[in-house]
Amino acid sequence: MSAGGDTWERIAAALERLAPAPPPPTEWLNAPAYVWEGTRARAVATLDALPLAQLHGIDAQKVALRNNCARLAGGAAAHDVLLWGARGMGKSALVRAAVADVQAENAGALALVQLAPGVLQKVDIAAIGAALGEALAARPDSLATSHFAMELGRWFVAEAGVYLCRIVDRKISHGEIYLVTDGGLHHQLAASGNFGTVVRRNYPLAIAGRFGAAVDEVASVVGCLCTPLDKLGDQVSIPRGDVGDLVAVFMAGAYGASASPSSFLGHGPALERLV
Repeated sequence: MSAGGDTWERIAAALERLAPAPPPPTEWLNAPAYVWEGTRARAVATLDALPLAQLHGIDAQKVALRNNCARLAGGAAAHDVLLWGARGMGKSALVRAAVADVQAENAGALALVQLAPGVLQKVDIAAIGAALGEALAARPDSLATSHFAMELGRWFVAEAGVYLCRIVDRKISHGEIYLVTDGGLHHQLAASGNFGTVVRRNYPLAIAGRFGAAVDEVASVVGCLCTPLDKLGDQVSIPRGDVGDLVAVFMAGAYGASASPSSFLGHGPALERLV
């Protein structure tokens, strides 16, 4: 037994010598950014970021995120930030710009870490469905005839929806531009900020057909109802909007028409199309 034990120990020692050395501890503030690859962090020598001032139409978000980054750089405890929007709307660009802006002011105090694709485990929809099926099958007799419905919620289906309305008038009042549309809160209550919102924030909004065009003005996009609450976009930076142009409000796939007062002031409901 002793000889056999010595043999196994020698084999184990030989395998340890063949195994690659563990990666050295990461010095998280030696580079402006890192990519976490699952087992190690790869340093990025240059953080590719736009100047924060070049990002338009998201002033409130810029200030909030920049302040959060500055607090982290100052040694504050960790906290969470949720940026939501359709793919390509500039969430990552905003994060990079905010971090770079803080780094320019306080070098070596903050670094950006990005997760490499595939690092996070995907949600197993089949397993969730199987667990729900077992739970429903075990319902007591008193609930045997009940129906089960799942509210997908904003984070699952919001990106799937776009609300379109048309500009019917363009007004200037006290030096501010108002684009009046044929839609409003009676179609898209959530975007107006009147659906359980404590602090109103603009939904991503664009002049449809002019994506990528230069920003020409700061305007508020409002609905056709006789109430100051009927506002789809408050002081947004957009290309010029004229009568006849379509306005696209993104992230409208959750709590849109189903949660809106469609008959308010006698106006008709919004048309819905599944593409």
